[in-house]
Amino acid sequence: MPHSEPDHPSPKRQKRDAISKSQPASKRGSSIFAPYRTIGLVSPTNVPFASIPLGKTTFQITTSVGRALQTYDLKRGLNLVFVTRPQTPADITATYAWKEKVYAAWGNPSNGEPQGLWAFQRGKKAAELQLPADLDQPIRQILIFGSWIIAAGITRIEVFKSATLEHYTTIFTSSAKKGDNEISGGICNMPTYLNKILVGRKDGWVEIWNVSTGKLIYTILPPSPNAGAVTCLEPTPALSLLAVAYSSGALVVQNVLTDKAVVRLIAGTEDAPVTCISFRSDGQGAGQDGRKDGVMATATALSGDVTFWDLNKGGRIMGVLRSAHNPPSHNRQVRGGISKIEFLAGQPVIVTSGLDNSLRSWIFDETPFSPVPRILHQRSGHAAPVRCLQFLPSDFDGADAGNKWLLSGGNDRSLWGWSLRRDGQSTELSQGALRKKAKKAGILAGGSLLQGPSTTLDDLKAPEITCIASSLNRDGGIGAMPGKQPIWDKGNDKTKLTSAELSAMTGWESVVTAHKNDPYARTWFWGRKRAGRWAFKTGDGANVSTVTMSSCGTFALVGSEGGSIDLFNLQSGKHRQRFPSRLTPAQLRQLKMQQLRNLDKANELQARATKTFAPGTGRHTQAVTGLVVDSLNKTVISCGLDGKIKFWDFVTGNLVDEIDWAPMTKIVGCRYHSGNDLIAFACDDHSIRVVDVVTKQTIREFWGCRGDINDFCFSNDGRWIVAAAKDCVVRVWDLPTSHLIDAFRLEAPCTALAFSATGEFLAGAMEGNLGVQLWTNRTLFQHVPTRQISEAEIGSVSAPTASGENGQGLIEAALEGGGDEAEQDDGVTAPVLDQLSKDMMTLSLVPKARWQTLLHIDLIKQRNKPKEAPKAPEKAPFFLPSVGGNAGLLPAAEEESKEVVPSGGSRLMQLDTAREVQAFTSKLLVCGQRGDYTEFIEHMKSLPPSAADLELRSLSIGDLDGSEETNELLHFIKALTSRLVARRDYELTQAWMTVFLRLHFDLVMANESLLKALEEWKGYQARERDRLDDLVGYCSGVVGFLRNPRT
Repeated sequence: MPHSEPDHPSPKRQKRDAISKSQPASKRGSSIFAPYRTIGLVSPTNVPFASIPLGKTTFQITTSVGRALQTYDLKRGLNLVFVTRPQTPADITATYAWKEKVYAAWGNPSNGEPQGLWAFQRGKKAAELQLPADLDQPIRQILIFGSWIIAAGITRIEVFKSATLEHYTTIFTSSAKKGDNEISGGICNMPTYLNKILVGRKDGWVEIWNVSTGKLIYTILPPSPNAGAVTCLEPTPALSLLAVAYSSGALVVQNVLTDKAVVRLIAGTEDAPVTCISFRSDGQGAGQDGRKDGVMATATALSGDVTFWDLNKGGRIMGVLRSAHNPPSHNRQVRGGISKIEFLAGQPVIVTSGLDNSLRSWIFDETPFSPVPRILHQRSGHAAPVRCLQFLPSDFDGADAGNKWLLSGGNDRSLWGWSLRRDGQSTELSQGALRKKAKKAGILAGGSLLQGPSTTLDDLKAPEITCIASSLNRDGGIGAMPGKQPIWDKGNDKTKLTSAELSAMTGWESVVTAHKNDPYARTWFWGRKRAGRWAFKTGDGANVSTVTMSSCGTFALVGSEGGSIDLFNLQSGKHRQRFPSRLTPAQLRQLKMQQLRNLDKANELQARATKTFAPGTGRHTQAVTGLVVDSLNKTVISCGLDGKIKFWDFVTGNLVDEIDWAPMTKIVGCRYHSGNDLIAFACDDHSIRVVDVVTKQTIREFWGCRGDINDFCFSNDGRWIVAAAKDCVVRVWDLPTSHLIDAFRLEAPCTALAFSATGEFLAGAMEGNLGVQLWTNRTLFQHVPTRQISEAEIGSVSAPTASGENGQGLIEAALEGGGDEAEQDDGVTAPVLDQLSKDMMTLSLVPKARWQTLLHIDLIKQRNKPKEAPKAPEKAPFFLPSVGGNAGLLPAAEEESKEVVPSGGSRLMQLDTAREVQAFTSKLLVCGQRGDYTEFIEHMKSLPPSAADLELRSLSIGDLDGSEETNELLHFIKALTSRLVARRDYELTQAWMTVFLRLHFDLVMANESLLKALEEWKGYQARERDRLDDLVGYCSGVVGFLRNPRT
């Protein structure tokens, strides 16, 4: 409710000497979080990768991740070596690796984007090619050979010189029918054909152009009128032979010199034509024993299979590598298909990249010979948007502390663990030998693809993950449960027995997940990075809605959409408790008798007053949306769509207490912070309510989200609540002040949030994005003003990039000087701190070390005094030359005696000292005449301890006639008395008076005026001491009364 504003400003909020600046609210980004980088992206776009041999030892593979390139080293196991910077202004459309550079074309003018062609070397921009001004098409392919750089658009080809990077000419393809001249099959060059390129068109023609003269030399016609458009061109290792794939599924190996077809194949279908062709060049792989040449590999963007052909004797299929990459799902939520395949030059290795965000290398080395390769290396990520995030908690010894590992579950049915320290350690948790299961089930058989969309490897995985819970306190690491163990045992096979004693010695599962439209919650071994032994079924058979784990790592709780809550033991996999607990027949009879007694109105009123819950009652009537176990395993807290928050006894399963918010709102999620025993609930009315677990009272309500709350979390210290809503805004509320202190708007809604245990990172997942975005917390390293902001000040920010450009790492945040923004944030000048109220005793802002040093300056000087004079070494080593002739390390005796006499420079020092003393005494006497010692006190505060000690020692009693106007000691006592009366600088006046009496006690005792002034100071000191003592005693008594459990 609005509060009435007083007519006068409140003393507590008063700011003096501050000039207000009436400025309109301006848009701003986040003041707390700085973008860091995006993880989890390998090959998320349809841009083919580029490869180049690095000497004779390894190959480097470069993929596009949107506006940056990532380069992997094959010899190091596809380890990430370079990420290009700066990132391109628009998405990359084509790449090509040549010599030591990687060329990237970016931008689509038809969408209003800028366009360019850059060259990168070792991750840095090395050159830029100037494109023609009339180019209005995106560059789809780049080709470099000899002295030419070719950039192919939709209907035109740009030619550049590779030596000078100058634009040479433009080639336009012509057609009699509109659209037939579109370059659908790309471009390629034939080895030994000087200045010649081959262009595949939409009408099925293959044109041969001379780029030096810009003339069309020859046109290769399609094998039949209904062959369709050219989809791919690839030269073979044999000279003058070109492989051409058409949209009808036909593939022809054409002799360019004679214009005759050598081999005709049906390699695809009209629905899935061949889009990638590659030839093996090491001279082996074909024939029955694999020792002949002539191996060709084909793939399509609509399937995840790679087909290997033996081109000898007319061509035949040698083998099919099934599900090399995920096929695209029918609803297009999970990406799939192959974007490019390529045999490495002279190696029995083929590299494949897919739209499922993966890059894999395969090797032919199996014995006996197999026409299908095995996996060699792979780098991948989520093939569908991320749905839930959680930072892995630290284990009992802190080995995986805080911010090293991040768990993510996506719509692609996978669970990933991302390493924030080393990218190569990131891995997907295994769900068993899926390929072996697929072979047994016949999924990888040749005719299985005709059975429908269910014949994929993904159907053998668990459903989509919707909730993650973890605790590493009982995780056994990589040695947990050695040997072969059953995966996700649902209890159907009673013959499979597991040893609880073995798991007690080695540890057990540490991660539990809930899955979409599935009644089973599944367990995972984090140390072994594989699926666990158990699949816990809900008590009512309904689908799992949420899961949680106890902090000890022994128990898992599963909530269902029907309202049931079940407790399982992770060591044995057995069911331990229900919430509410199941009643025995005797308890059921007792409950019925209690209900009959409650029919009496008097008993009913008494029952309502005591608020007791009978055993076996209190079950949620709708889906359970949140589960929490406290740190001591005493209380289980649950919430549901029925609008109720229930507190259960962990041991008995009985309902202890309940908070009912129905029908006002429904609860869609909860988050718990064990450090402050607070639990936050997200409601369907777009609010977040915070409840104290001890008092069961609502202490905060946060409003402002313009849509449904997708996810929210506590900060590591429990001070903030970070929430992401469907309005694309991430908001940060401060719990102590209940203010909105930060907010920023993203390009797309954030669907998941997680805060690291060390407070360094905020992780988020954006809608439609395959990667995980990371922000750093600036408040760990510098002061960030956290004033309350309004909705009008929320500005748009760009998400973290894969290259980390414009991001701020931990070191950058620590070294950043944030002065200007902090000063201008509040819109007012920095106020001068003054006394808030005349009734309050105010301390000074002088550092504590300064006045404490003044109290003990004699002891400090005595301690720092050298004990003995420095001595010269008896004999220097022979290898040290003498410096300055025969001069020793110490000055001669004559020089020491000369230094005792003050030189001309020392008189200047004496003059400066005299001026300083004169300024001190003059300020003291002038302020004494005015009766206001404020200026003198401020000057005294600015002096260092040694200077202040010197000034106090130099105070004199004045003229011999006893005049009070020149008595510096008297004025000093009056100055301290004035500060005591004004109730300011309390601890500073005490320190100054202590040093003053220590130095001038004899003079004070011999002078009546000084004794009278000191008695006045003592009276004020005694009254103020008694007043403060009474206030402290009263406050401590009130606090003790409130904290007493008996009251």
